[in-house]
Amino acid sequence: MLNIIWIVLLCVGILVAAFTGNIGVVTESALKAGELGVKTGIQLMGVIALWMGLMRLAQKSGIVSAIAKVFGPLLAPLFPDLKRESEAWGAIVMNLCANILGLGNAATPFGLKAMQELQKENPHPDQASRSMITFLALNTSCITLVPATIIGIRIAAGSANPTEIIGTTIFATCCAMTCAIVADWLFRRRNPV
Repeated sequence: MLNIIWIVLLCVGILVAAFTGNIGVVTESALKAGELGVKTGIQLMGVIALWMGLMRLAQKSGIVSAIAKVFGPLLAPLFPDLKRESEAWGAIVMNLCANILGLGNAATPFGLKAMQELQKENPHPDQASRSMITFLALNTSCITLVPATIIGIRIAAGSANPTEIIGTTIFATCCAMTCAIVADWLFRRRNPV
């Protein structure tokens, strides 16, 4: 549905520009936007590569396992159905760490791995388990302490103070994660397994 809305808006904009004699502005804007997209993408590749490399080193060096052991007691109440020796713990922790650092693109592979591991332990493979639902809620609303990707975009766009969004980002994501955890808890109480 969203694709249809975007196509309609784009077509209406082009038609209005054509009828008002401003079609050159549309062409110029499209070319500038394409150039900005490529430039921003290349600049973000460096930021993402750095953080993904650090995450990979942490995984290979055993830091991920150590972090999983440290945060396990904190996360255990959120995942009561998940076994302590589950392979999903490491992927869940890495996904949350990447999200906390504002690296949504780096968090995606860990999120997919966590879902695969959670699916292996799912007693009803045709529907999402409680742990899968909780993880999805946490992944979607995770608190972000360092919005690295957004800061990178702001730097690429020439922002005078690219880090000024950190405080508001922490506040907004903290509110979102709190709401997600409370909603998950309420749904679990309402629909016990």
